[in-house]
Amino acid sequence: MAVTITFSGYEDYAYNETYSDYGSDNYCGDEEKGLQTFHAMFQTVLYSLIFLVGVAGNGLMITVLLRRRRLLRITEIYLLHLALADLMLLFTFPFDVVENATGWVFGNFLCKLTGLVKQLNLLCGSFLLACIGFDRYLAIVHAITSMQSRRPRTVHLTCISLWVLCMALSSPNVIFLSVIEQAPNTSVYTCYFHQFGIHANNWLLTVRVFDHMCFFLPLAAMSYCYTAVVVTLFKSQKSQAKQGAIRLALLVTLVFFFCWLPYNITLLIKTLVDLQVIIPKTCKFQLSLQPVIDVTKSLGFSHCCLNPFLYAFVGVRFRNELIQLLCKLGCSRVCMPFIRAQGLSRPSISDVATTTSIVLM
Repeated sequence: MAVTITFSGYEDYAYNETYSDYGSDNYCGDEEKGLQTFHAMFQTVLYSLIFLVGVAGNGLMITVLLRRRRLLRITEIYLLHLALADLMLLFTFPFDVVENATGWVFGNFLCKLTGLVKQLNLLCGSFLLACIGFDRYLAIVHAITSMQSRRPRTVHLTCISLWVLCMALSSPNVIFLSVIEQAPNTSVYTCYFHQFGIHANNWLLTVRVFDHMCFFLPLAAMSYCYTAVVVTLFKSQKSQAKQGAIRLALLVTLVFFFCWLPYNITLLIKTLVDLQVIIPKTCKFQLSLQPVIDVTKSLGFSHCCLNPFLYAFVGVRFRNELIQLLCKLGCSRVCMPFIRAQGLSRPSISDVATTTSIVLM
């Protein structure tokens, strides 16, 4: 039995496992072709949907924030960087869709660039979520003592430092990514970690460690910070605004958890199989991991579509500014129901954080 396995990271998983001598009962050629079709169709449809919704949501959020860029609150500075990270990640999706349909046709430079951008923004986006949770923790739980540290200049420096760190962690992608022919004389090319042999495989294992760190560390920080926020707001005088903020804090944490946990579990199983800690008895087990990875990874990527709705659009101030922007763009008929309902709106955590800080001053 000969089994050749190629490691894979955040890049689209290639169906390049080669199986032989399994016998007729365990031959997976037909199943593999079916999974390739599923992979191409599923990813094309879902990635296109995520791309359209995500670009619209994050684009609107960036536009609204930049209109008053000199008057941004602390949380909104983080939101601006988060929207930028999500938007850059979304712009790599069309390359993935085309590659699934025709192979990689964009050359070696764009192969390295898209790989760098994807890894950079996945890392940076996750840690920015943790920064937003920590900022709200400081604003509500330590409102007075954190006033000196919660300054716009400090936040900008924090974001820039985070971008530089994530860039350094992602830069090896440029070294190991390259374009080669998928199979001899097929004229179909793949953008993958082909260069430098075993070193590329070692880097892919490192990337997987980063993948898990991007999930578990921000999740731990968000869980602690939002738990402290909920406890603090619960102990204080209850109001409709604070109850809404508590519900939003729980929603933010749970959405992040349920979007990325399935992918991390599946990726861990895939790594154990590649390292032969788990040895599949048939090729069907190996091949069945791929559609699960496709589905769970797409679920994780959908989180970048939800960020504008979770962090910005639910805020009264932000939503009012968005309605005003849409009205100026000629969407007044669509905006009228929202304008009438403005009096029933509830503030987000950032709104409550600002109000709490002012009161305690």
